[in-house]
Amino acid sequence: MNSLKLILTVVSGICWTVVYIEGIRIGCKDRSYAIPFYALALNISWELLHTVFGLQAGVSVQSIINAVWFAFDVGILYTYFKYGRKYFPRNLPASSFVSWSIVGLVTALCVEYAFIREFGVAVGAGYSAFLQNLLMSVLFIDMFVKRGNNEGQSLYIAVSKWLGTLAPTILFGVLGEGGFPSGSVLILVLGIFCSVFDLIYVWLLFKLEMVRGRLSVQSS
Repeated sequence: MNSLKLILTVVSGICWTVVYIEGIRIGCKDRSYAIPFYALALNISWELLHTVFGLQAGVSVQSIINAVWFAFDVGILYTYFKYGRKYFPRNLPASSFVSWSIVGLVTALCVEYAFIREFGVAVGAGYSAFLQNLLMSVLFIDMFVKRGNNEGQSLYIAVSKWLGTLAPTILFGVLGEGGFPSGSVLILVLGIFCSVFDLIYVWLLFKLEMVRGRLSVQSS
């Protein structure tokens, strides 16, 4: 059982690391950003706090993974500030984009810290992580619809995000780990809906790739 739990932890760590690395790569390539901002703000806040609290409690596989995730999320945040202005209302000054973004980041940090104060580090980490994960799943679809194309998006991100969430859903929702030794119905439900929306997003991107493939063949 412990070996399975370690495998699920590592799978989650690897898959989310792929999400972040691919997010930086495609963000720079498409001159865009790959993670919806409000989900990114919550993620980077979660990773900062739980890297600090995790390392204070002692070095573990998860605390190291959190630190790695935070470092890559800083890279994605860079692409957001560098290229995200074009998605902000054009009738507002550039300073409004920066100010609004900072407000979003500060709000996310306060919300994440409130989860820790309310539920403790272990339980707060689980509840906040899966709630913001579900938000991200929905916002990915919203981003796809609003942009009208796959700019700043890829199947690598979509599939890795799905698998990276499915693994801890099994770990914390079913098997039980950390602050949820007997599992968690709430985390299981949140994780299931994450998979539902993640697979919808995968299908949308795959369908677009198929359409573009057919058009490319017809034009050649």
